[in-house]
Amino acid sequence: MSNASLDSVVLTREGGMATLIMNRPEAMNAINVAVAEAFLAHCQTLANDDSVRVVVIRGAGKAFGVGGDLATLQTDSVNSANALISRLHEAVLILAKLNAPVIASLHGVVAGGSLSLASACDLAISAEGTRFNLAYANVAASCDVSGSWSLPRLVGLRNAMQIALLADTFDAQEALRLGLVNRVVPAEQLDAEVHALAQRLAQGPTLAYGRLKRLMRQSFETSLVDQLDAERTNFMASAQTQDFKEALGAFFDKRKPVFQGR
Repeated sequence: MSNASLDSVVLTREGGMATLIMNRPEAMNAINVAVAEAFLAHCQTLANDDSVRVVVIRGAGKAFGVGGDLATLQTDSVNSANALISRLHEAVLILAKLNAPVIASLHGVVAGGSLSLASACDLAISAEGTRFNLAYANVAASCDVSGSWSLPRLVGLRNAMQIALLADTFDAQEALRLGLVNRVVPAEQLDAEVHALAQRLAQGPTLAYGRLKRLMRQSFETSLVDQLDAERTNFMASAQTQDFKEALGAFFDKRKPVFQGR
């Protein structure tokens, strides 16, 4: 992949915090094949880097993203859609498997596949004034990028049906009420709020975070008996980590633990 293609999504690092920036501001970060390829490539890089302890996904310019680039899909709909979807789906699976928590930083417009991507993240903070629309029905399409999996888990089946079938635009406060985002902040405070949350998570017990993520995500398809077994297995694995030993030592020493993500 060329450097120009990689530039359509920018990866930055600050200690244990990695930030993925959708970087087509002139197109409201519409996702074309180059964006999908770059996003996947950067996700693969993060998956192979144990020093990553939190990931932030945001958009450059005036929007988080408007979803798939319709111009890309107009010429050869089937092949273009497959090229986009296959790469984005692989990336979503990588993000779900990361031990590092993934935060969506949302502003401007969050629509279509960009909303599906935001819903696939572990946490989401939205700026006031952000507009949301799942939008697929408006172009006679069904969901991709995990939208049909993530949305019902976040907002419940009835609300997910309404968001998907009516494809109405709603604001950040409604997204908060529905449970689509965790927090809504003034637009000028968005970067600072996301950074503070990311830094807090970057200093946390990363392996435990990964186990918690996987347990939560599998719980909807797992019986109580199997989930209890998985909880025991994961707790026992956590009890063997350096961070667990540090947490117990800090508790009895009456000090704040210093986690290393190991």
